Amino acid sequence: MMDFDASLLVRENIRNMKPYSTAREEFSGEAAVFLDANENAFGSPLPAAFNRYPDPYQLELKKKIGSIKGLPAQNIFLGNGSDEAIDLLFRIFCEPGKDNAIIFPPTYGMYEVSAATNDVLLKEIALTNMFQIDLETLESAIDDRTKLIFICSPNNPTGNSIDRESVLMILNNFNGIVVVDEAYINYSRQRSFIAELTEYPNLVLLQTFSKAWGLAALRLGMAFASQVIIDYFNKVKYPYNIGLATQQLALQALDQVSTINEWTRQTVEQREWLAAELQRTPFTKTVFPSDANFLLIRIDQAHELWHYLVVKGIIVRDRSRVSLCEDCLRITIGTMNENQQLLEAIKSFYA
Repeated sequence: MMDFDASLLVRENIRNMKPYSTAREEFSGEAAVFLDANENAFGSPLPAAFNRYPDPYQLELKKKIGSIKGLPAQNIFLGNGSDEAIDLLFRIFCEPGKDNAIIFPPTYGMYEVSAATNDVLLKEIALTNMFQIDLETLESAIDDRTKLIFICSPNNPTGNSIDRESVLMILNNFNGIVVVDEAYINYSRQRSFIAELTEYPNLVLLQTFSKAWGLAALRLGMAFASQVIIDYFNKVKYPYNIGLATQQLALQALDQVSTINEWTRQTVEQREWLAAELQRTPFTKTVFPSDANFLLIRIDQAHELWHYLVVKGIIVRDRSRVSLCEDCLRITIGTMNENQQLLEAIKSFYA
């Protein structure tokens, strides 16, 4: 285990702040009469106890997630989507107007949005033409005000996993927080870094219920890290950031692991089928390797094709103006029927 103290990186005002204390944290044990939180004691128009505030730390849900991930609840943070965890990382570790963070474009756009919102300088180190990290350029960009490095793997929008040895090299040599965003890890040939959490106290993993778990509408993201870092997440977050309905529905979903695994298998199968079919066409220049539930393709007249598909009622993402993604579309893997409709529409555009 490397010698690392995350608390030394935390902003002084965050380290010294007194967190908000919810009414339910001020006692322990069982109670029958709750007159402490100014709730509506007469009930709720809904069939469940929605008149009461939810567990602010989602302990039941975290325990169930932990049993699947092989982690104790104290190493888990749940946020309103992974975006909440991303925002909290900037708020906890980066002094506005002074500190900086590093990303590797093209990558997930919320890193940039959160950095700008929190007045944190963002250093952009472009991925190589193979969509991998240039370690030499990274080394020259790091300074004593660099607090965070964000690595999206599998990466969005490129779909590939970042070389594992490169990530380990960064974890071993960067004396700051390394955030590995594994939103698409269920679809990847590469294993998660979750087993490395005990070895690297500077590692934060992000995962989500929005992709393989099929719960995008719930807005539920996960962060896994050392207890020191998770404690700071809980210190800074809004008190009841995850609603009762979301907690209850997520608990129900966690009973359906076999269904999720089957959907994931079908998605990967359809990804490989669609990649092969697109690669056979003369108008497709490149189908980039993907470990995600989407494909990035370089194709003739990408923007015009995107507009044609919109008219046909088929929506894909035009990434042709993104760095390193010129003439590229990002295509989410759909059902077999949806993928066949897409392929026929693309062929008709070029006919």
